[in-house]
Amino acid sequence: MDGRTVPFYGLHQAGIATPQPEYLEFATFDVTSEAVDELRALLQEWTVIGDALTKGERNLLRKEGELGGAPADPGEAADKGPAHLTITIGFGPSLFGATGGHQSGFAGGRPYALAPLPSFEGESLDADRSSGDLCVQACAADPQIAFHAIHVFTRLASGVATLRWTQQGFGRTSSTSRDQPTPRNLMGFKDGTNNVRVENDDEMNQHVWVRPGDGPSWMEDGTYMVVRRIQMLLDVWDATSLEGQERAVGREKVSGAPLGQEDEYDPVDLEAKKNGELAIPADAHIRLASPDLNGGQRILRRGFSYTEPSLAGAGQLDAGLFFISFQRDPQRQFVPIQRRLAANDALSRHLLHTGSGVFACPPGVQPGGFIGEGLFA
Repeated sequence: MDGRTVPFYGLHQAGIATPQPEYLEFATFDVTSEAVDELRALLQEWTVIGDALTKGERNLLRKEGELGGAPADPGEAADKGPAHLTITIGFGPSLFGATGGHQSGFAGGRPYALAPLPSFEGESLDADRSSGDLCVQACAADPQIAFHAIHVFTRLASGVATLRWTQQGFGRTSSTSRDQPTPRNLMGFKDGTNNVRVENDDEMNQHVWVRPGDGPSWMEDGTYMVVRRIQMLLDVWDATSLEGQERAVGREKVSGAPLGQEDEYDPVDLEAKKNGELAIPADAHIRLASPDLNGGQRILRRGFSYTEPSLAGAGQLDAGLFFISFQRDPQRQFVPIQRRLAANDALSRHLLHTGSGVFACPPGVQPGGFIGEGLFA
């Protein structure tokens, strides 16, 4: 039993700046009810249950006097503790009518930063794995605890919202804290060396949290989540030479050092030369994603690896990265960075973007409030 607890209530939602555990269950929902009051009631219930789940409480849906009905709680987590569970709730552009949605009765309105992502070169998005009116990110140290949270939330949504798509993840693919060693992704490279560190308040305020004046007041101290399901074309990657892999990434595979340097944490020197040529090639991933080439913009990455059953006859593994990032404004941060990568990144030849979504994650709340309450004010 894992007794570690992450508080649900607070200035910010958990699952963003809190330590990242090893397992993910991500889900999106389409709102089916036309009544804004019913959506408000669902968010109120999700908030209460979310707090209870993160404390490890069970039998959350039991009602007095009910006999002969289905069990109140699904039961798959009955003997387990909180397991570092965090729950993060977000709203998609379609909830506000940006892509045909019907919820137009909100007092707060759609934030300017919450626009549907544009098309990017080379992507092949599956509409059944993209978008959604609502999203719920459940992260935990135990995959069954993360699944249980989404299971409970899906049951509660009945009659108001329906499950659209889900994604499981394992093994964090970024280091978000100074206390975490840098993990390796499924390509075998250390990932997230130069990520924003959540202990750095200045970086978090500059790049992640929505500040006063950025947009609607109900989003202040919130953030914007971008998710991308990125399949790694491992058959092609595995046939690439070690030098070719390192030049595509811009780092040494074993040590994680930037090319031309010796240690993983050595500064990325974009001017360094080797044998008269750039040590980090012009089309290397870390060069094109560097803040130096993107107006100083950075994002907080918090992704997970994934693997799923391959289709019959596919001939390759369906595995890769479920990319999750948090930023103050996707239009100023994620979109221009991804455009640069999609157009020129050598690593993109080994990747296929198959799912996508962008969501506004409101600030956290105190007991008695509910996630997104400012939207209904």
